[in-house]
Order: sequence, then structure tokens, then C-alpha cells
Amino acid sequence: MQNESGNNISSRLDHLPITSIHKKVIAALAIVYFFEFADLNTFSYVAPALKKHWGMSVSTIGIVTSCSFLGMFLGSAFGGWVADRFGRRNAIITNTVFFSILSLLTAFAWDPVSLGVLRFLTGMGASAALVNANTYISEFFPSASRGKYQGITIAVGLLGIPLTAWASSYFVTLGPDGWRYVFAWGALGLFSIFFLRKLVEIPRWHFARGDFTKAEAIMQRIEDTVRLEKGELPPITEVILKPKAQLKTGSLIELFKGKYLGRTSILTLTWIFQTIGFYGFSSWVPTLLVQHGIELNKSLVYSSLITIGAPLGALVGAFISDRFERKWNLAVSSIVIAICVLLYGMTFNPVFLISFGFLVNLVERVFSSNLYTYTSELYPTEIRATGYGFTYGIGRVSNVLGPIVISYFIIHLGNMSVFSLIAATWIGSAVALSFGPKTNKRNLDEINSDDPIKVQQSSVTVK
Repeated sequence: MQNESGNNISSRLDHLPITSIHKKVIAALAIVYFFEFADLNTFSYVAPALKKHWGMSVSTIGIVTSCSFLGMFLGSAFGGWVADRFGRRNAIITNTVFFSILSLLTAFAWDPVSLGVLRFLTGMGASAALVNANTYISEFFPSASRGKYQGITIAVGLLGIPLTAWASSYFVTLGPDGWRYVFAWGALGLFSIFFLRKLVEIPRWHFARGDFTKAEAIMQRIEDTVRLEKGELPPITEVILKPKAQLKTGSLIELFKGKYLGRTSILTLTWIFQTIGFYGFSSWVPTLLVQHGIELNKSLVYSSLITIGAPLGALVGAFISDRFERKWNLAVSSIVIAICVLLYGMTFNPVFLISFGFLVNLVERVFSSNLYTYTSELYPTEIRATGYGFTYGIGRVSNVLGPIVISYFIIHLGNMSVFSLIAATWIGSAVALSFGPKTNKRNLDEINSDDPIKVQQSSVTVK
């Protein structure tokens, strides 16, 4: 145990070499990301078809989109609390099952009201699963490479966006009810349960709760598995922390105490700007293209080509995440996105539309893959998922009004006003992030301690 042996769980996890146990985590969570990202984009792909076959107005589309984001807020906030109280593994499995089933039920929606309710519930499960998966990766992977493997996992999962776009472009042409198959496609995430059930609970979560025996038992099993592949483990640099006030697990109040108040403020602003900026762009692109005379099937083809930039962007994000300080990766990415959004809004030439849209999606995923890691780093284990879920959730709930505001801009002020608004949100994100702390290659406990002490150890074995 930590107090007796001096070997702490956090440092031991940080010094593990990457082995099959890490790769299995990537594979399992990549499947969750695949269908979670697919689901977040399904309504934007079916909205033009519903506008045509159901006669849904732009305002109604905005309201249904807002229902999804309200569900995302409640799901991420509550889902983070559940993960801090009952474990990361259990929360991931439960929420994945929930959003997959609700996506399937959405295929049977009979009017805009039922569609809005089902999208609200699906959003709850999907955002909770995302928050918990991101927390799991940050806590399980070594500090020197957690950004890299977060990005790689997201890159694999993001393939769900272009593949869903291509599938949607086929499904919506099958007739008035073709859009229903798009939501049935999103329900395939249920099959990820066969892989998720093999995940271990994060030992540092047990340790933070005072269950040292379970934490040590899981840690020993992980280390034994790694030794079979890599031999004797490298020495650790233990982080010894000054005594601190006991944090109440999963408490929202803790997010607004001491230094966490500033961090919560920075992350909340960043997630608000990111959400309005990203979804303001991606959710409305197909509808805006159709409104300007581009045929529905071509609109979806353009959209699918644009989204190919997403997984490539996550790979770029993985490459730079641990090489350069994360907060500056995020700030620079925000400025580049703002420029590309404005250039996109100035043209309807198909080549330029695809090119600038591709760049927006690519750089935005550089940004988000880094932000997923950065958000998890700024809170201690006791409130990590709660802090992640709250700040992420506030960003999502901000977009309850976002689609309504954007639909107003489209109707009364024109398309260019929308792109100017989106660019402004990304500039705001860059400004907020410039005040954040540095986190690269630092132990999670070290980031969240006022005065950590490092001590070199020669062995990680605890008997």
C-alpha cells in the first residue's frame, strides 16, 4: 500500500510500457467512440431528409438538435458522478447499452415531438459514455503518452463519422423512411459490450476510495501481465504528496474550491466555445448546402468528404499532443479553425467547400483530441469524472440555444453571419486556454498537488 511501501498506484501505472493490455483498451474504447461519434452526427445527416419528407422547418430542426444537447448536458454531468461513485468500467458499459438501445428506438419515431424526446435520451447516454471513456484512458495510460493514445483511440473511433455519412447518403435515398436506417445503424454499438466487459477497473479509482486491497490486487495483475511480455519492469519515480484536505468523491462543490475554481472556469468556457463552434458548423452544413440549391444527395456526399478530415486530425493530434505543451496545441488549433471557417463561408465552389471544410474537421479533431486529455488532467481522481462531465456538459447545454440562435441568423442575417459567429467562438476558446496550467508528461497526482516530491525507486514490486 502507498503509505507503507512508498510505491503509489499512479506512478506505477505511469511507468508501465505499452503492451497488449493497453492495446485491448484502445480496441474496446475505439468501438464505443465509433458509434458514439456516429450517433452525435446522425441527426445532421437525416435533417435534410426530414425537412423534405416531414416538412420540418429550420426552426423545428433547431429545436430537435437542442433536445439532443440538453440530453448531453444531463448525461455527461450525471454520468461523470456515476463514474466517480461506482467506477469507470461499470459506467462505460451501462451508458453504452443505454444510448445504443435509444438510438434503435429513434428509428421508430413518428413525429417531431417523439423524435426530440428520443434524441434527448440518446444524447444522455452517448455523452456519458464519452466522458467515462476519456477519463478511463487518461487514468490508465502512462503520463508520457496519454495524449498520444487518446488521439489514436479517437482517430479509430472517428471513422464512424465518414462511414456514417456515406451510409446515410445511401439510406436517405431509399424513400420517405430511409432515414430510419441511419438510427438503426447507430444502435450497432451494442456489440461493443463483448469487448468492454473484459476491461479492468482503474486501480487508482479504488485507491482514491480507500480500497487499497482491491487497488493493489488489480495493479499486481496488470504488472504480472506486462512482465510476461516485457520482462522486469523499469524503476518508478514516485510522487510523494503533501497531506491535503480530503475531497468528497463526486462532489460538484469541490469543483469550485481553491485552484479548481479557476480550472473549472477555463474548461467551461472552452467547452462552451468548442461546442457552439464545432456543432454550429457540422450540424448545419448539409442543410445550408441544400438551402443554396445543392441537391440533397450531393450535399451529403460533400459532407462525407469533409468529415474524412476528422480521423486524420485525431492522428495529427496524437502525434503532437505529448511533444508540445497541450494548452498551446489547443490555442493555436483554435485560431487556425477560425480562419478556415471564415474562408469556408466565403465560397460555394465545390472544390473550395470541400477543401476548407476538410481543414476545419481536421484541425478541430487535433483540438478535441487534445482537449479530451487536457480536461481529465486538471482534476484529482476523486472528482475527475465529475469535473469532466460538468464542464463538458455545460458546453453541451450551451448549444441548446446555439441551434436556435443559428437558425435565427440564417433566416434574418444570412449565411455569412453564421460563419462569423462560429469563428468568434474559436477565438474565444484560444483566449480562455491561454490561462490554463501546463500538464505535459506530468503525473496526474503531481498536476493536482501544490507541492509534490519525486523520489526515484528501484522496484515497482509490492509484496
